[in-house]
Amino acid sequence: IRSTSHRLAHPESCCVLILPRLLAYDTHEKKDEKIMLKNISKINYLRPKFVLLMLISVWVAMSIPLSTGKASDAFVFTAIPDEDESRLRQRFNKVASYLENKLGVAVTYIPVKSYAAAVAAFRNDQVQLAWFGGLSGVRARILVPGSEAIAQGFEDQAFFNYFIAHSSTGLMRSDEFPKNIAGKIFTFGSKGSKSGGLIPVFHIRKNLKKAPNDIFQKVGFSGNHTRTIQLVQSGAYQVGAVNSKVWETEMKAGKIDSSKVSIIWKTPPYPNYQWSIRGDVDKRWGSGFKTRVREVLLNIKDPDLLASYPRTSFVPASNSDYQPILDVAKAIKLID
Repeated sequence: IRSTSHRLAHPESCCVLILPRLLAYDTHEKKDEKIMLKNISKINYLRPKFVLLMLISVWVAMSIPLSTGKASDAFVFTAIPDEDESRLRQRFNKVASYLENKLGVAVTYIPVKSYAAAVAAFRNDQVQLAWFGGLSGVRARILVPGSEAIAQGFEDQAFFNYFIAHSSTGLMRSDEFPKNIAGKIFTFGSKGSKSGGLIPVFHIRKNLKKAPNDIFQKVGFSGNHTRTIQLVQSGAYQVGAVNSKVWETEMKAGKIDSSKVSIIWKTPPYPNYQWSIRGDVDKRWGSGFKTRVREVLLNIKDPDLLASYPRTSFVPASNSDYQPILDVAKAIKLID
């Protein structure tokens, strides 16, 4: 190490020491510049693709319908899943097209997985109109003040259920309640269904004086009427309760083997399915919109459209028509 005085006396020695370092720094700096330029080039190359990707993402996000009806101008409806989903889509996509044509607004049908989901969608304003069963309609209208039952099928004024049994039980059709179903394996439809749950439970309690779990060897819930028929026909369950309209539809479709499953009892009539609408639709689609929807439903004349329910026609309905259902539901503690 040289002294400071020596470096001051011989400045050329400093140049000898510093120059290589400067050259080395210059070389590294140039390498860094090349790397930087290369990265900038990559950024410039990728920038249009990134912008395009962002635009596509925004477009997709805007194209996906939101889960609530409030965010859309579409008038949305649903229906309780009393049959399999493919059949429901076939039925109600026709209804959506009809309503859209007659009302002059976009109309969308959305399927749901359960009776409870249909009620929740109506309560949360995800749908503004719904094809409910008697019990699900009563529950939904309690949750949405101002909502109304506006139309029902002609047949829904006096609907009925069938109790059905597998041939191995030896049970035969009777005009009297079949008390010898006690001790059998029994399936209802949906817990939230009137025809699949409420009405059968009411008649079982009335005639056998006990709750189903205290009467049957085993109690099940199939989820829908089509499935109830399948389970009893297969022998998985010995007895079940089914919506009469679904039974007749399945019979016409050739899906019921009468050598394996048959009707053993028909319930007294009761009011059932109906179209219910939220009370706030006039605020969103204009004064008189609720009345227009009612009129459009009551004026369904297309035989193919009516056959998809199946109903012969639609008639006016009101909340008071379903008071008997509310009374029964309260009597057996399904509704407080």
